[in-house]
Amino acid sequence: MGAGVRDSFFDTLLAIDVVPRDDLESWWRATSERRAAESNVRSALLSGALADRVGYAFAGGYAAALRALCPNLPDLPRCLSATEAEGNHPRAIRTELTPDGAGFRLTGSKKWATLGSHALEALVVAKRGDAAGRPVLAVARVRLDSPGVSVRVLPPTPFVPEIPHAEIDFENVRVAASDLLPGDGYDDYLKPFRTVEDVHVHAALLGYLLGLAKRGSFPAEYVERLLAAVAAAEGVAAASPRSFGTHLALAGLLRESRSLAELPAELWARVAEDEAKRFERDRPLFRVAAGAREARARAARERLGIAE
Repeated sequence: MGAGVRDSFFDTLLAIDVVPRDDLESWWRATSERRAAESNVRSALLSGALADRVGYAFAGGYAAALRALCPNLPDLPRCLSATEAEGNHPRAIRTELTPDGAGFRLTGSKKWATLGSHALEALVVAKRGDAAGRPVLAVARVRLDSPGVSVRVLPPTPFVPEIPHAEIDFENVRVAASDLLPGDGYDDYLKPFRTVEDVHVHAALLGYLLGLAKRGSFPAEYVERLLAAVAAAEGVAAASPRSFGTHLALAGLLRESRSLAELPAELWARVAEDEAKRFERDRPLFRVAAGAREARARAARERLGIAE
């Protein structure tokens, strides 16, 4: 390479070799240092390129999304713990923080925490009271080995079974005032995370597809489309998750990601049989929350005057 010409992150992604492992914990340990060294969306892209299955890519993308949501927290395995028996809308949150001396006590149950049994810490969405008829939510950092915390591993899902989910109970758990994240639990964390997670998880999928393309010697045109989508993912990740324009750009990125994931038979013939079977098993992951994504894009189109 000529003097003064530097490698780009595209070059980095194209040069990465996959790190095959038989379980999430060993893959996480083997790749954590490399993933932690990158910015959030690049960590997600790198996670996908290092993975030989969608589940590991998703785990890396999810972790990168939480880093983007809470950039000032120490880097360690964590989960967002919001969903309860009636969902994760503010009025569905029954888990409660009550004042206790200089801190709080946390009591409640969460029914579905992605990576819950893998995490060391949970970001728990809880109710602190009401204001103007609306629940006031906060987010508390809670170590999952704290007294009063109970984690129950849920059965594996039919797709991406490598990703563990858990129910988590909190019984009179001590929470220091310093362990509450600043801002509003809904407006600053729960609501934007839906967008932030989509960006980073789909970035991880693009990284995975790029690694798959290398392993299968896919045509240059496919690789070039992937790299263009990678550039788009970086741009969307840098934009505000509250912006209607961001939501439209994200809708376009997700549409392109789904298209890239629809490989024709002649390309699947170049993929190792076990990896192809895993990918087909995990394909339903791409349809999870599709209705919510379309509602978000529809609202953005209406707000910006874009025709359906």
